[in-house]
Amino acid sequence: MSIISNYDIIRNPVVTEKSTIASENNQLVFDVAMNATKPQIKRAVEQLFSVKVKSVNTHIRKGKTKRFRGIKGRKINVKKAIVTLVEGQHIDIATGL
Repeated sequence: MSIISNYDIIRNPVVTEKSTIASENNQLVFDVAMNATKPQIKRAVEQLFSVKVKSVNTHIRKGKTKRFRGIKGRKINVKKAIVTLVEGQHIDIATGL
């Protein structure tokens, strides 16, 4: 078993209108590795941002079939994690790591 870095688990934050509204309720949305488990995601967020995580919910968005110049293609599947922080904790995604 190889050692997986926290940066391999948490790919990037998702900044959308819906995730911005969720951030008002101490929730953050991240794209994560497809093979990442909820305990791994929790540990990675706690270590990278120095916060306490209350819960982690995951969701796999299936890739859509698209056409480009008549050639069929498919977007990749993406696993998202909605991380709820303990009351009083806060992460400012805009400042980065």
